[in-house]
Amino acid sequence: MTLKICVAQLNFVVGDMAGNAQKIINCATEAYQDGARLVLTPELSLCGYAAEDLFLRPSFIQACDDALKTVSAALSGLKGLHVVVGHPSGGDERTRSVSVQRRFNMASVVCEGQVVASYAKRELPNYQVFDERRYFVAGNQPCVFDVAGTKVGLLICEDAWFDAPAADAKAAGAELLAVINASPFHVGKGDEREQAMRGRVQATGLPLIYAHLVGGQDEVVFEGRSFALNADGALAARASSFEVTAFTVDVTREQATQAASSSGSATMHLSGDVAEDGSLEADLWHALVLGVRDYIGKNGFPGALLGLSGGIDSALVLAIAVDALGADKVRTVMMPSPYTAEISWVDARDMAKRMGVRYDEVSIVPEFEAFLGSLKANFEGTQLDTTEENIQARIRGTLLMALSNKFGSIVLTTGNKSEMATGYCTLYGDMAGGFAVLKDVAKTLVFKLARWRNAHDPYSTGTDPIPERIITRPPSAELRPDQTDQDSLPPYEVLDEIIARFMENDQSSDDIMAAGFARADVEKVTRLIRINEYKRRQSPVGIRVTHRSFGKDWRYPITNKFRA
Repeated sequence: MTLKICVAQLNFVVGDMAGNAQKIINCATEAYQDGARLVLTPELSLCGYAAEDLFLRPSFIQACDDALKTVSAALSGLKGLHVVVGHPSGGDERTRSVSVQRRFNMASVVCEGQVVASYAKRELPNYQVFDERRYFVAGNQPCVFDVAGTKVGLLICEDAWFDAPAADAKAAGAELLAVINASPFHVGKGDEREQAMRGRVQATGLPLIYAHLVGGQDEVVFEGRSFALNADGALAARASSFEVTAFTVDVTREQATQAASSSGSATMHLSGDVAEDGSLEADLWHALVLGVRDYIGKNGFPGALLGLSGGIDSALVLAIAVDALGADKVRTVMMPSPYTAEISWVDARDMAKRMGVRYDEVSIVPEFEAFLGSLKANFEGTQLDTTEENIQARIRGTLLMALSNKFGSIVLTTGNKSEMATGYCTLYGDMAGGFAVLKDVAKTLVFKLARWRNAHDPYSTGTDPIPERIITRPPSAELRPDQTDQDSLPPYEVLDEIIARFMENDQSSDDIMAAGFARADVEKVTRLIRINEYKRRQSPVGIRVTHRSFGKDWRYPITNKFRA
């Protein structure tokens, strides 16, 4: 006997309960017609993940309850179909107190118009980007339900990273574990998940199906990559990453031989298509593209706008934006200053032409001269310094925001993680905008991604989208004569490694120096990270692609006298 299971690896929108419910209904109906009798939707699929303080509003919980009834009623005529739906439940209108509320991260099993089983998540994550203990209380009971003679034990995301929930499901009779998830992407997370679930399978002796979300939600991205493991831990099936799909897994009962089993009882074998793993650069690229597409699309912006400088950061953001939205929805503006090199003009025009986007040039020289004239009396007797540099950046930010206000397109900022860490950016200047595409991408990765994109042109134009000179030319803000980034910062190979060790991995300065880094570099970089917290707190939201980004992962006080 074979049981066909469908994983609804779908892209949901937070708060769009009606739209999310319809996606579940459509996918489940098609899966049923294809022979599936169990459909798994991701964690909190009805409301989208994560709804944050919307969970505290009783009306939001009520809308989720109503959407669950809609799904159940719409599928009531499909005999024998079981659909696992993730949703919040149990909000109490009489209190907002987290300590006494009875709100759960739930999964309900609907079949023929009824909720036939339900499960409350037991392990609530409260680290990195997770805040589930703020919103939910933990369940304490296993959930096992029967689908065509197969007993399925239900778990929600974090539950599967701990021993007890799966062990309890097995003790309650489960023959197969179904884990529904909303686990944000970062580099390497897909392999981590598979390895962790392999440990769970080997500990319980039960096969497992991992149903995962796909899509972008503010700063986080979910890459899909749902999968199934057999009882021996072997990979049985894997869905594509960064794609919406109805991923199917066949569960076949096989009679074990007397030699293999003292009881001769039936064993389960899972099978399905196995998608290939992507490279680090491929996963990063697709995550950034998906993050841009969903942030702009789900928030209703008609397109994107960015300043194109002739440098690598803006070139990379342009390529990502075009892949995400199409060239017709992307506009670029070159804003030369008195210090803009001729090759920057040439390269910016070339880049825009290669990508097929609208390109405008608006000189900031008149505005810059006007600012200096207005401030002349106040600045008398002072030397030129970063003040004049920042004025140029702020003029550009003002022009871009004016175009955004006039035409509705969102401004994509082009600063990278190395700049965010060290404050090598200007408040209300190059930080001005609505979405920071490279906020969690270090400069060294910027170069790698540019090379990767040139080697993987989906449009087969025969021409590299990013001109070679943009990649090889020394980076410069071009805010003073002959300026380069390395005038103010250590080489990026050194800088990014110190940032990763200190900020992402919490290594001490002493540990970093013991690894061979110069004291002067370590002290400079860690000091810059510390004193620029006020800038980062005012920066646009950006896409998280590492296990620790400058966002929800990083919660340091601005006013802070601690020194390690």
